[in-house]
Amino acid sequence: MKRIETTKAVGTILCHDITRIIKDVVKDTPFRKGHIVTQEDIPVLLSLGKEHLFVWEKNENRYHEDEAAEILCQVCLNENMHKGLPREGKIEIFADCDGLFRIDVPRLNAVNALDEVMIASRHTNFPVHKGDKLIGTRVIPLVIDKAKMEQVREVAGTAPLAQLLPYKEMRCGIVTTGSEVYSGRIQDTFTPVIVQKLESFGITVSGHILVKDSREMITAAIMKLKAQGADMIVCTGGMSVDPDDMTPGAIRATGAHVVTYGAPVLPGAMFLLAYMHDGTPIMGLPGCVMYAKATIFDLILPRIAAGVEVSRQEISNMGAGGLCLGCEICHFPNCGYGRGI
Repeated sequence: MKRIETTKAVGTILCHDITRIIKDVVKDTPFRKGHIVTQEDIPVLLSLGKEHLFVWEKNENRYHEDEAAEILCQVCLNENMHKGLPREGKIEIFADCDGLFRIDVPRLNAVNALDEVMIASRHTNFPVHKGDKLIGTRVIPLVIDKAKMEQVREVAGTAPLAQLLPYKEMRCGIVTTGSEVYSGRIQDTFTPVIVQKLESFGITVSGHILVKDSREMITAAIMKLKAQGADMIVCTGGMSVDPDDMTPGAIRATGAHVVTYGAPVLPGAMFLLAYMHDGTPIMGLPGCVMYAKATIFDLILPRIAAGVEVSRQEISNMGAGGLCLGCEICHFPNCGYGRGI
């Protein structure tokens, strides 16, 4: 750094904060370290008694922190997002729509393993609303070597680290299984819960069929809902290993590929996910979805709603963080439940 006359400081970068104190009126910091001095700043600085400033000497091999933060922002920014203004080497990124936020965790970790830079984000596969903060980027020092930022670009790769996938317009068919419900002996309290969860992602119900604990009836109901134009199908009930629980076998009988029957998640261990040949997802939901505040269904539904095909590996990775603590006041999804990679 060097000492320079304030009147000659336009375009230079401050090396220190400058505080303003007016007794009983104000105490603030109108100029912070890293600020680039403008012509309009000169009278204000002089009024604060600053006839000389300590500034960074310009170096063609280094970026100012705000310039470097722009590069960090560039490696993250994707469609359906916008960035805020740089401030003290930090830029934040926000959502332009409701949707599923995803970030490439291995590449994110590789960038953060580099010295002097950082990118912090929401959890991957996180449902967000328009205006939500998604990512914060920052350069640690006031200036940084350009070679380091080229290394950031190289490690991050050509594709943006983040995605925000808007929810698709979808219609869901619901199959409610249970002889006691089919016969009218008890009221169906499961379907209203499912309908409410679907509505939160803009998914409409295209059909609802009640069936007995019959493999043939369940399979036929699934196929009928598919023929009626359902983009996804949800089956409630009959998902345990009891001999009279027929839903898993009925889903297999449709010819759908079963991704998993079982998940390392509580509540929701008896969850089933399958895909028909044309990619239509079928979910078999265990009884916990009816009464628990957050379950495996709440973890998978945002991905289905965004058109993401869920793999067996993704579900098996949910074990770390897959235990709901059953908090008296539920803060899901703003908690650790289901936030494994």
